Amino acid sequence: MSAALIVRSAGPGPSVQDRGRPGWLAEGLSRGGAADPLALAEGAALLRQPVDCAALEMAGIGGTFEAEGDLVLALTGAPMRATLDGAPVVWNATHALRAGQRLVIGAAEAGVYGYLHVAGGFATPLRMGSRAAHLTAGLGAPVAAGERLPVGAPSGAARPGLVLDAADRFRGGTVRIVPSAQTGLFSPEDRARFAATDFVRDTRGNRQGVRLVHDGAPFAAAGQLNILSEIIVPGDIQMTGDGTPYVLLPECQTMGGYPRIGTVVPDDLPLVAQAAPGTRLRFRFVGLDEALADYRQRRQGEAARLAAGVRPLVRDPAGMADLLSYQLVGGVTAGDDLGEGE
Repeated sequence: MSAALIVRSAGPGPSVQDRGRPGWLAEGLSRGGAADPLALAEGAALLRQPVDCAALEMAGIGGTFEAEGDLVLALTGAPMRATLDGAPVVWNATHALRAGQRLVIGAAEAGVYGYLHVAGGFATPLRMGSRAAHLTAGLGAPVAAGERLPVGAPSGAARPGLVLDAADRFRGGTVRIVPSAQTGLFSPEDRARFAATDFVRDTRGNRQGVRLVHDGAPFAAAGQLNILSEIIVPGDIQMTGDGTPYVLLPECQTMGGYPRIGTVVPDDLPLVAQAAPGTRLRFRFVGLDEALADYRQRRQGEAARLAAGVRPLVRDPAGMADLLSYQLVGGVTAGDDLGEGE
């Protein structure tokens, strides 16, 4: 029997995710996939495997998992409290999970979505070219207690004891956006006010999108009641009838008629997805050419950059060029105080 991960308990709505299903927009299916694609790339780098391996996405809290067979796993995305047979484990690192051992993943300490990867990836059924659960479309379902998640054949390159410094995208910040088809319908004053506004991530949100709230007047587009429904994509910032922005995420619908003031550039969308309720976000308009150039540059070397950042969790003294700069012995005495107090 192949190795597997047994789900003993689960938080709200965990799901198996990969990079989603591109190419189905005309049929009414958005891409879906991981809310934080960078976390997938980080897991792939840590386990030295392809980035299209499926992982378990956990929203806000994890669960209890037991190994059926020996596994090597990695934890990425929003840092969560985790223990292995009661001993704390490091996030954004690889660990051995022996047959019968239990991994307990608690609440997120920052951000929203944490990811549990295994060497070989989760080998759940392929549907339309992906293992990703698209909950809105009814493709797959949330992972529940009692499930057995089969694991694919590992490449053999994965090993425990590796760590990677993650890009900090779990505390909000400034998000780059490019103009959309309806940006010009918003007045220059409203566009400037939008870029100068501090937004707060509302409690309402899921894999379809998140609602942002702000102080001040609502945002309205000219003639917005006459806008025809058209294609929308993850990253679009729709302005609802009451002037409140929603940022669309991987499982958004494919058509919409609300005006869009802009679209988040792909590399910044994890900042929005990983913003926990109460987190502050701001937006900055950039040109399409600038956004495309940056996107291409990042994509060309992303895997190599991440792989180069992987290092041993515990350093080997034999490979430490700066070994002599450390104080290796402390509390040394001349020896004449030995025996005192006996």
